[in-house]
Order: sequence, then structure tokens, then C-alpha cells
Amino acid sequence: MSQAVLVQELKDWEFKQTDLDNWMPVKSVPTNVHHDLIANDVIPDPFLGFNELKCEWVADKSWTYRTKLPDIGPTREGQVHELVFDGLDTFATVKVNGSVVLESDNMFIPHRIDVTKKLEGGSANVLEIDFRSALYEGRKIKDAHPEHKWVGFNADMARLATRKAQYHWGWDWGPVLMTCGPWRAVRLETSYARISDMRVDYDLNESLDDVVVRVAVSTERSSETDVKIAIRSHKDLIFEKTVTVDSKGFAKADFHISQPKLWYPHGYGEQSLYTCEAVLVLNGHDVQSCSRRIGFRRGELVQEPSEIGKTFFFRINGIDVFCGGSCWIPADSFTPRITKERYQSWLQTMVDGYQVMIRIWGGGIWEEDIFYDTCDELGILVWQDFMFGCGNYPAAIKEFRDSVEAECVAQVKRIRHHPSIIIYAGNNEDYQVQEQCGLTYDYSDKNPENWLKTDFPARYIYEKMLPEVIASHSPHVPYHPGSPWGDGLISSDQTVGDMHQWNVWHGTQEKYQIFDTLGGRFNSEFGMEAFPHIDTIKYYVTNPTELYPQSHMIDFHNKADGHERRIATYLIENFRTTDPSLEAYIHLTQLSQSDALMYGYRGWRRQWGQKRHCGGALVWQLNDCWPVTSWAIIDYFQRKKPAYYAMRRVLAPIAIAVKRAHHDWSVVHARPAKTSTYECWVSSNSTKDVTASKVELKFISIATGKEIKQAMTRESIKITANGTTNIFEGVIDNEKEEPHVLAARIWVDRDGGVVSRDVDWPQPLKYLNMEKRGVKVSFNDGKITVTSNKPTKGLVFEEREGVLVNDSAVDIVPGDEQVITVRGLKSGDAPLKWRYYGQ
Repeated sequence: MSQAVLVQELKDWEFKQTDLDNWMPVKSVPTNVHHDLIANDVIPDPFLGFNELKCEWVADKSWTYRTKLPDIGPTREGQVHELVFDGLDTFATVKVNGSVVLESDNMFIPHRIDVTKKLEGGSANVLEIDFRSALYEGRKIKDAHPEHKWVGFNADMARLATRKAQYHWGWDWGPVLMTCGPWRAVRLETSYARISDMRVDYDLNESLDDVVVRVAVSTERSSETDVKIAIRSHKDLIFEKTVTVDSKGFAKADFHISQPKLWYPHGYGEQSLYTCEAVLVLNGHDVQSCSRRIGFRRGELVQEPSEIGKTFFFRINGIDVFCGGSCWIPADSFTPRITKERYQSWLQTMVDGYQVMIRIWGGGIWEEDIFYDTCDELGILVWQDFMFGCGNYPAAIKEFRDSVEAECVAQVKRIRHHPSIIIYAGNNEDYQVQEQCGLTYDYSDKNPENWLKTDFPARYIYEKMLPEVIASHSPHVPYHPGSPWGDGLISSDQTVGDMHQWNVWHGTQEKYQIFDTLGGRFNSEFGMEAFPHIDTIKYYVTNPTELYPQSHMIDFHNKADGHERRIATYLIENFRTTDPSLEAYIHLTQLSQSDALMYGYRGWRRQWGQKRHCGGALVWQLNDCWPVTSWAIIDYFQRKKPAYYAMRRVLAPIAIAVKRAHHDWSVVHARPAKTSTYECWVSSNSTKDVTASKVELKFISIATGKEIKQAMTRESIKITANGTTNIFEGVIDNEKEEPHVLAARIWVDRDGGVVSRDVDWPQPLKYLNMEKRGVKVSFNDGKITVTSNKPTKGLVFEEREGVLVNDSAVDIVPGDEQVITVRGLKSGDAPLKWRYYGQ
């Protein structure tokens, strides 16, 4: 008789509105109700037109899912049948043959329920799950606790009472789509004994040449059993040991590896991974195996006193790493339909764009295993928020607190083995809610029980509960109480911790040209909105008469408060807006975003080389959850906006930069500055000094395309490792010198091509005559060659399905032919469309 653990996925599901008898088929589980209603033609696709409004009623109803369980046959002595739910969204009552076996109110808590005594022989067993309206349940909890201050940013404050993905309630980039359903896998497991958990801890010595590994395996119903523990590097067996399970159900083994292969973020070394496997042996037979892929690395969050406050940066295996990257929201409003391939494609774009860190935002979900697995494989560092966002959570309610603790323990145990996870942060912007809503926060009070009695009880979660969860279950990863947060100071403090800089776009709406002066020690959010690609807009605009920039349907697909005024402000400040076409408007918003992010990243990367003043910058945001105008640098259909390429150039391993000092033209009524200083420097993330064969700076007239004075050159220049190297500086005489660009290039190998370029333009661009640029673009054998007779701004290529370019949104100057590689453009295909500023 086999005693192996039998895992059976459940099939042939159906669902209905709970109070009706309208059963409909479910294609597969995991799923959610909107996905299934669309498939059954009950609701239209909410991503199209105004259809979101036609789907609001779904949130008001309760929904029931059911299936028949597989035939289990007669239950044998010692055999246990368990229903396993990896995630139920959100208020769920689970019944087997009409008998309630589980009440769940947290979509992030997995459940395992012993149903042995509930099942009957044969195939007559029915599993039924009723999902109550999270909208109504949240409001009931909120109304029952008027003593709590239900305040925050975005959406209905009843969301704070529910442990449900907060963005489902609507956000300033996402629709209100209140999902429910079995959003993660459901299965029936039959076993005599099983492995319930596996934990791998390790200590890597300071010299990084020896690691001690500790493996702890937890089992259930496993007396007189053994566990075989092994670790492999690819197929090579490194260690193997058989351990007897003790009376408490634990099996432990320690071992060490000399000269281990280390895991590094991409660009700094290999992503070496080992597999640790545990096999449960019962009566001499292997009955279950469990494995974790691990990577050995020393990760540190360096917070040390500096000339101004305290540093905030990451050191991996002794290497300081500037963390340029992005913030991540769920890639769909309906997460069960995000495929493995979509996850991998999204994350590959980061590596291709030289982005080294992704921040999983606290208003979304604890991500799927494939997300973390892919980050491990690609070498992407993960900043992991806990799932709290923009609100004052009711931690004084004990039931809420207990649910949060169970959730966080379960999720940390699930993901803790991933080498990519480099920091946990307690929440997203909840301390900013505390500040803006005047909630009590006395940082000098260190008594957690007092915190629960204040009107900001969530501090208990962030500064007591979560640090204890991390210390118990994932102590090798640093914990940070929130994002932004720094030593209990106001969240806008630029001297400590991390900050969210929203005084460009939001707040005081500063000019993006000064982004670099607005940052802090680590800029974990900042951004600028831009329209998505024209094909994305044409997808959701179902009425062709709405295809103009300020149409109702296009505005509906922008959830940001005041977006009309904010987009208009930045366009009017910076660009000529004479072309009324939608394509031209898209191009201008995208150039605005591209330039804004360039100014931020370029300046903050320079500050990295200045005593680690800035440790990193994460743009808000990488992606979208639906087709929308937002801060994303890549839209829902994975069409890259120009900002992606601008970031790629600035974050390249060796990146040259040139800029003239900012002159605030508006406050002096557009009076020109008589002179402007300029600087040229090179940023490098190489761990060794690099010798550049040549650096060049040209001064080229915008009107004529001719050089207005002698170019500056230097040869055989040592580029400082992992920092910045100043190359040129000088003064522009704006009264005697006609408007011109500063065009910088760098070569590393004498026989190689240009490694990096940068072009600085007089600001604002709207004052420049950009007509008749003389641009030539030719396509030939996987290459695009671009030239121009005069300096040209923002030449953007069409984003076509299946076609990839390695650069776009480029600035072109005379005498500098640029060659761009293109993949997927077949012989006979039409050339990619292109557009530049002023065209």
C-alpha cells in the first residue's frame, strides 16, 4: 500500500450568484468572479470604455463556487484527507457536504483543513465556498468601530478593515473592481505523514569563503520516520544526511560549504543558486519531498552617521550597490490570469534596462512564487513591503491584529528563502497618513501597549509585531518600519531613511529640472504621468469619436486626482503644444515623463558617488494593472514608454552626463540668465577603475547644427570605480552664445564604439525653434541608423508587438550617427513609425 502524499487538484468548478440558482461553468481555478463573469458573458470587459461602471454591481453580491471532490475510496487507518487553500478572496465560508469547515476573512492567509471525518466514500462529496461582499463586510466592521479614525489616501476607508488587496477598492491608477473567489490554488491532499515546513538559514563569514547552513524540517504525524536532507549545486551533490524526526516532529541538519558560489545582483556577479531538498521517509519508502532554491549572499542595509544625517544604501557581498529600479504593482486587476511568461517578461525588462531593484508595493499582493523565483534567477533585488498602504489600520481591534500576525508569519515563511529579498518594509505611506491627518506619534514613547491606545494604533504592527515576525522567521533580512520612514522623523526629511518625493507632479509641483535637489538618502517613490502607447488607447477607447486628448473616455482611464491640471501644467511649462493631434499629445506627455525621470536618476546617481549621499531611486511605477494613463514607464500591454529608455541610458554600467545649471525662468517672468555654468561627469558601477580612451563635449547650435566653439576632449581618463568622475566644467555666456546643446560622448575601448551619450538642452524647450531638423532614419538588416542635420530632441520609435528596439527616445546631434538594434522586424514588414519633438 502506497503511503506517499497524494495531491489532487480540483476540477470541474462552477459558480453562481449566491441568492440565485444560475450555476455557470468555471474554466479553471485559481480564478475570481469577474474573470468568470466575463467568460460567461454576464459582464462586459471592464477594461474597455466606461464598462468599469457596468461592473460595479458585482461587488454588492455574494458569490458561491462549488465542485465535487475526487473519489477518495475507503479511508485507511492513519490516513488523513486535507483541503488546502492557498488563498481565498476574502470573506469566505467553506462547506463540505453542507457542513462548515472554515471561516476565512483574510485573502493572504493559506489554510489547511482536516476533512477526513467529513468525507464519505465515493464521489458524492461536494465542496462549496460562499464569498460574501468585501465591500459590505468592510463597511460593517468600520461602522462597528466608530472609536477608530478611519482615514487615509485613496478609495473607501472601509478597505482598512479588510485584509484584501487594497488596490481592488480603486487607486489613483486603477479601477474599482472588488474581486472575490478562489484566487490561488485549491487541492485535496491525502497523507499518513507529511512535511509541513522547511527552513534554511545560513551564516556566511566576513571573508565570504565559508558558509554554515542550518536546515530545519517540520513534519506532521511522523513518529519513527526519517528525513533525507540534501543540497545540490545544479546536479552536483554537495551534502546529504539522513536525520530521524524527533518527538516534536522536527529534523535538523547542519553543514558547511567551503568556497561557496555566491549570489549577486545582476551586473555585479553570478546568480548562483543551490537546491536544498528534504525527503520524508516512512517505513522505508519516500513519501514526500520538499525543496527550496537558495542563494548565499551577505546583504546589509548600511545606515551610518554621515555629514548630513545617516546613510541608507545596500551592500551585497561587500559591494556597495546603487539601487536604481522601479516600484511594482500587481500586473492585472485579476491576478489569476497573470501567466508565468508574463511575470518573466516583465522582470526581464528590468534587467534589460539596467534596473537592479524592484519594490513590491504594500497596497497590492504578496506576490506569486514565480515572481520571486524569477528575481532570484535574474539577479533583481526585492524590496518587500508588508501589505498596508496609505491608511490608518485598526490595530487596536484584537481580531484584526491576530489576523495580520497570522498572515505575515505565513507569508514570510513562504518567501524567506529567496536571496533576492533584501529588505522588508512595514507599510507604504502610513506614516505620511499619520502626519497629514494629525494622528498621535510620539517616537520617544517606547511602550507598545501605549501605542494601541492612541489614534494611530497601527504603529504597534510596524514597530513591534513585524520586527518580531522578522526576527523569528527571517532574521537575515533587514527590516524597515515603513516607506517612507527615517528614525521617527517627518517622512519628508532628506537626511535619513527613505523618502517618497512627490513635489514633482503632486504637492508643490516643482519643475522636474530640479528633481535631483529634492531627493533624500534613498528615493523609494517619485514619478511623472504619461499617456500610454496609441495602440493601447485605441484598445480601450470603444468610441472612435473619443480619440482626442481630453475626451471623456480617455480621462476616465486616468484615475489620478487633478490629472488634467497637472499634465497641462508640465506640458505648458516645457513644450510647444501647437499640434492638436492625439499622437502629438501622447508624445509630449511621454517626453515630459522621460525628461523628468532622467533629471532625477541622473542627479541621484551622481550623488551616489558623493559619499553615498543617495543610495538608490525607485520610480513610481514600472507597470499598470489595466490600460490607463498613469506613472508607469511600461503600459499594461508591456509597451515601453520613452521613459524606460531614458532610465536605461542613465543607469547603464558606464553613463556620461552633462547638464547646465537650472535657471528658474518662471519666477523671473522668463528673464534669461546672463550666464550658466555647466558640468560633465561619468557614473560607473564597475567594481574596478576603468580607463576611458576618450571623453568629448561639443557645443552645437540648435538653429544651424554647427559647432559654436571648440569641442572639449580628454583622453586616457581614469573612471572611478562604483562612483562618479568629474570631467569638464565651464560657463556659458547666454548673451553672446546662440542657443546650443551640450553633447557629450565617452569611448572606453579605442577600437570600440561610443559607450554612452548625453545631450543637455536649454530649458524650457518651448522657447526653441525645432523645425526642419533634417532627420534621416533607415532600416536595414536588424539595425536602425539615425542621423540629423540639427540637434533633434526625443526621437521615439513605434512600440510594435513582437518587435524590440534597444534604444528609443534618443536625442540626435549632427556628426553623431546612432545605430539602434531591432529584433523581430521581418523582411517585408513596414518600417517602424517614428516621431521627434517639433516634427
